[in-house]
Amino acid sequence: MSQNTSHAVMAQRAEPNDSLDHFPTPPWATRALCEHVIELRGRTVWEPACGEGKMAAPLKEYALTVVASDVHHYGYGYVHDFLWVPQCLTWDGKNINSRPDWVITNPPFRLAEQFVKRGMEIANEGVAVLVRSVFIESIGRYENLFRHTPPAVMAQFVERVPMVKGRLDRNASTATSYCWLVWRRGSSLPSRLQWIPPCRAKLERDGDYA
Repeated sequence: MSQNTSHAVMAQRAEPNDSLDHFPTPPWATRALCEHVIELRGRTVWEPACGEGKMAAPLKEYALTVVASDVHHYGYGYVHDFLWVPQCLTWDGKNINSRPDWVITNPPFRLAEQFVKRGMEIANEGVAVLVRSVFIESIGRYENLFRHTPPAVMAQFVERVPMVKGRLDRNASTATSYCWLVWRRGSSLPSRLQWIPPCRAKLERDGDYA
């Protein structure tokens, strides 16, 4: 029997409930957020699913301060359960209760709704999550999240953002499309769709894959 590699099948990614769902983000995809979607100069950022820091590192190129954490120790940032542990991290020696301006992350897909809700409780300005574009589908997510808390922006990549479980692979390919969803505190405008133009060639660095 031949393998079904259609987009409809390949775009799905089922993870066991106990899986860490660790898919490192190519750094150029984070730079695309900072170059084309939101302004982080002078801002503080919390990256709460940091893995080995592949998103936190490029965020530091733009933001004033970046604190990184993850529920599992990957050798980068604090070990911290963003959803369950009381907020106790520090910004340059100050308690996390000072609140970051932004929460920005590539969350575990099955926990993305919870990450957005917790982020909006914490962040002064907003939350940005990198998710598969199909995340905007689902009656459950509409009722639990989008109906009452729609994102301000859906920034859709026109290029594919290849992600491989457990590692970065510069030569990987994917049939899955990704977007940045951005929530802004206090925004009452309708959700806006924008496209992130082709930018991988400009924003990718050889050192990203070291």
